[in-house]
Amino acid sequence: MTFDAHDLDVFLLVGSAVTLLAILAVRVSSRAGLPSLILYLLMGVVLGSSGLGIEFSDASLAHAIGFGALVVILAEGGLTTDWREIRPSMPLGLALATIGMAVSVTVVAVGVHYLLGLPWQIAVLLGAATSATDAAAVFSVLRVVPLPRRITGVLEAESGLNDAPTVVLVVLVSAGGALEHGVLAMGLEILYELVVGLAVGLAVGWAGAWTMRRAALPSSGLYPLAVVCLTVLAYGLGALAHASGFAAVYVAALVLGNADLPHRAATRSFVEGVAWLAQIGLFIMLGLLLTPERLTWHTIGIALVAGFILTAVARPLSVAVSSLVQRAPWRDQAFLSWAGLRGAVPIVFATIPLAAGVPGATQLFDIVFVLVVAYTLLTGPTLPWVARWLGLVDGQELRDLEVEAAPLERVAADLLQVRIAEESHLHGVEVGELRLPVGASISLVVRGDSVLVPEPTTALRRGDDLIIVTPRGLRESTEERLRLVSRHGRLARWGRKA
Repeated sequence: MTFDAHDLDVFLLVGSAVTLLAILAVRVSSRAGLPSLILYLLMGVVLGSSGLGIEFSDASLAHAIGFGALVVILAEGGLTTDWREIRPSMPLGLALATIGMAVSVTVVAVGVHYLLGLPWQIAVLLGAATSATDAAAVFSVLRVVPLPRRITGVLEAESGLNDAPTVVLVVLVSAGGALEHGVLAMGLEILYELVVGLAVGLAVGWAGAWTMRRAALPSSGLYPLAVVCLTVLAYGLGALAHASGFAAVYVAALVLGNADLPHRAATRSFVEGVAWLAQIGLFIMLGLLLTPERLTWHTIGIALVAGFILTAVARPLSVAVSSLVQRAPWRDQAFLSWAGLRGAVPIVFATIPLAAGVPGATQLFDIVFVLVVAYTLLTGPTLPWVARWLGLVDGQELRDLEVEAAPLERVAADLLQVRIAEESHLHGVEVGELRLPVGASISLVVRGDSVLVPEPTTALRRGDDLIIVTPRGLRESTEERLRLVSRHGRLARWGRKA
């Protein structure tokens, strides 16, 4: 097959048009409360052999591209995650990614084997592929739901870490003979890959952060490239050590994202853009891989029954068992059970047995595809309603005080933009009564169309935007003080120094 200049022109034309359409689709999906993956998958189906006629059936290539895209998506997840927010929830998130994963795989595999008659190998592969939650799918929905940090931290930690044990299990089962040496041997192999992968990620992240702080690169645009390359390096080293490259890339990105690196804002913006591009390409490619003519009512029925077992039985049980590691209120457990969104990750994992030529892998891919689409359409739009019904919508967290931050790299400080909402008790409080930490100060108050340089006696009003400069080391205490006054008024912790 040759590829000439005309083919390149057509590829660039179609590729740019599809990408722009996919970018515009993000707004549609966010308004509908759906992960954008649904629209991207459907775009792939429309472009495929049953639609506009683009032929794509190379499972091995899809597997390779899928893994490459997941590396970028996990890197973005780690680089944009605030360690301070997920640290209190890390035990439960890690338990869900390991113990909860084992429970879910077992329940689904046993259920579909005995209820639907699937062979054990396909049953285990179905349970493993569909038990992994997807960070992109979860947070594209949760962005519009103001949840407490303890819950978002759990979901973020689980989504970032559960790819590692899942891919090990899927590869072992797809290769055949995974249980020849016993369940204990397989468990030890998974443990080895996780532990060594985490160690590689920590080492690359620490060494990379140390180097980046001391490197004087000639252009600011080189720093984001270097950070992304470090995360990919972590994946490569982990894979070379026969460990989990996914664990390595996420941990390395988490370390780098929370280090005091130059041009952090530019790096995060760049990585978010690259991750969006990876998601668009990945989802559309997976849609191309599906042939709608293969879908029978039998396959759809298996997918719906398997999804019901996963959603109504396996996921709640895995959350309950994992909560023995770190106790969580029943309301949190109920929401976590419903918020186990699947996305591209299960479909990518379904390409592993497809590429390995496992008998029944084509039907397995179709089952996973239908399951992901059907239950994402069911759970995604209902998450805001479930959160409100359980009383988990944290109105105080996001509605009475909205904080955005931008770095001031030269002086190791942060610029905070704070919006005072209607419900905030900051209304009527004078600037001098805030008692912010020493070193933090309100530089400007934007009120309507006017800009004020505040005095200590300037009273704040609803709808004001405050521009606050704070040393980076005092940012957390500054935000905490603002939230206390916003919730409880000027007398909040009156006897305690901020």
